[in-house]
Amino acid sequence: MLEGFKIIGKIEQIEIIAVGSSIRIFPFLNKQFGKGRWRKLKGVAMVERISNGRVRLAEVHWYEAHGIGKRNGKIKRWLD
Repeated sequence: MLEGFKIIGKIEQIEIIAVGSSIRIFPFLNKQFGKGRWRKLKGVAMVERISNGRVRLAEVHWYEAHGIGKRNGKIKRWLD
């Protein structure tokens, strides 16, 4: 799901950014992972970088659909 980092603990302050066809990569998500009610979400979490093991607080964005799960996560910005 999330490449290059691992989430430590719980994602907090989760917000929905976009739903369905308002997601820019909606056709890609349907083709790559299957049809579903896709949502783009953001939240705050402690993350561990796989490359160097450093743990930091970050804003994380990802796509999620019921029955499919979280996909294509990325760190958007560091908060510490």
